[in-house]
Amino acid sequence: MKCKEFLLALVAALMLPGTYVEAQVMKAADLEKYAKERYGDKWLDAAQNLASSLTLDKNESLTYQQVIEAPGKSKQQLYVALNYWATATFKDKQAITLNDKEAGCIIISSTITNIAEHMGTLNKYSVSITPVIRLDIKEGRVRVTYTVQNYDVLADISGGWLSPTNEKDKPYADAKRKKDDKTNANLYDETWEIAKHYPFVPKDNKKRTCAKALVMTHAYSNAVLDKVNEAVKNGLVGNDDDDW
Repeated sequence: MKCKEFLLALVAALMLPGTYVEAQVMKAADLEKYAKERYGDKWLDAAQNLASSLTLDKNESLTYQQVIEAPGKSKQQLYVALNYWATATFKDKQAITLNDKEAGCIIISSTITNIAEHMGTLNKYSVSITPVIRLDIKEGRVRVTYTVQNYDVLADISGGWLSPTNEKDKPYADAKRKKDDKTNANLYDETWEIAKHYPFVPKDNKKRTCAKALVMTHAYSNAVLDKVNEAVKNGLVGNDDDDW
């Protein structure tokens, strides 16, 4: 088969059901199902239970770190496997903010939108997060660091229950608006520091929204760590070895 024919066949194969690689680790809807299976659907209780085992770092960020052992695998092999995983998983070219083969470091910053939504009396909120995922690679091991400091919130002052213009079936915004975007005067961006909200601050008037946001953020960290662990141990598709 000629090279051009092979590439066309490969593209067609990738478009078949079951072969498409998601553009992010997990979509918000799948993440919610994953979180409920692990922690239940009572977000306040789940967040309170998690808080007892979570600590914020010196920057008041929620940070998770794990070292994955990969005996017998060289730094180069691990870098290739993780670079392949990162570029296949995060299709946005802006997501990979550092890719340094010599230093053995890959840094990814990618937003997952609408992890929590809440309709209040006056406002409607949609919460997104942009975790920073750092992969440090050495001979035979990889260190994964996952950090989130803030919730990025899109607030709609016309979306509350008492708003005369409220459309209850109107979906929440799918992405964070660009800074200083004035196209809709009812929408505005807020940044909620995790350390200043529930469950780290028990008396929080946004506790229901932040409870779910915390559980979803924690669940996403687990999903990321699981995916990186799989890529380190078995490659992206399970047969990415040198025996071919």
